[in-house]
Amino acid sequence: MDRIFPFADSSTAGNLIASLLVMVAVAVAYRLIAARIRRTDWHSAEVGRRWVVMARNVAILVAVFALFVIWAAQLRTLALSMVGFAVAIGLITKELAMCLTGGVLRTGSGMFDIGHRIEVRGLRGDVVDMKMLTTTILEIGPGHASQMYTGRALVLPNALFLSEPLLNESYTRDYALHTATVPLPADADWRRAERHLLAAAAEVCGEYLEVAGGHIRRIARREGIDPPSVEPTVTVSLPESGRIDLVLRFPAPSRRKGETEQAVLRRYLDLETAAGA
Repeated sequence: MDRIFPFADSSTAGNLIASLLVMVAVAVAYRLIAARIRRTDWHSAEVGRRWVVMARNVAILVAVFALFVIWAAQLRTLALSMVGFAVAIGLITKELAMCLTGGVLRTGSGMFDIGHRIEVRGLRGDVVDMKMLTTTILEIGPGHASQMYTGRALVLPNALFLSEPLLNESYTRDYALHTATVPLPADADWRRAERHLLAAAAEVCGEYLEVAGGHIRRIARREGIDPPSVEPTVTVSLPESGRIDLVLRFPAPSRRKGETEQAVLRRYLDLETAAGA
């Protein structure tokens, strides 16, 4: 009977009590630490969330390790008695193992962190939670041109990070180079529109242009690459017959790209309206 039910022995009660004590101790410790973190005056809410997530993941790992140690003998017996089901169990747990491995890869490689804006398999949003098996983002959309939240939270399995390319829009941290496209008819005065776009970008971004340049240069030196210019620039594109696209590149705070883009475009339209009056 013991071979069929490896947990039906005299040590089971002791193991259950020890397991319960471990779970209670870990839960209490996590709640105390999380409460202390939330009461701390961090310079941003994202830093606080990052520490809470880290504390929760550490608590889970400690609990899992402790339970494994407590039940090691029974698990070994159970494993030996279930050799015939090893292949089936492997197939069932394949996705879970891939999610766990993807979580390890995500953390070990520093792909992104809490608050970063990422895109994977066409799903784009700001990271708000990172667990051992999943990553949660607040969706941004619709489309790549939008910088607004849709109101939906997307839970991504970490297995995606093993096979899908990932785009991190917040790699440069506090400041980023952002682009906005202004379409024009082919017969429009595109040179005037270009001047107005550059003037609008210089006016809106002027207050932090030097700070953004220094920040991006530090990132470039750290990564060993040539630092890109942060001065607003316009590239002319001809996507189709009868149309001209002016692609404006300008620096913006990573958390305010949508607001900055709107400010630049609205100022550009004001300049265009005044010129056409």
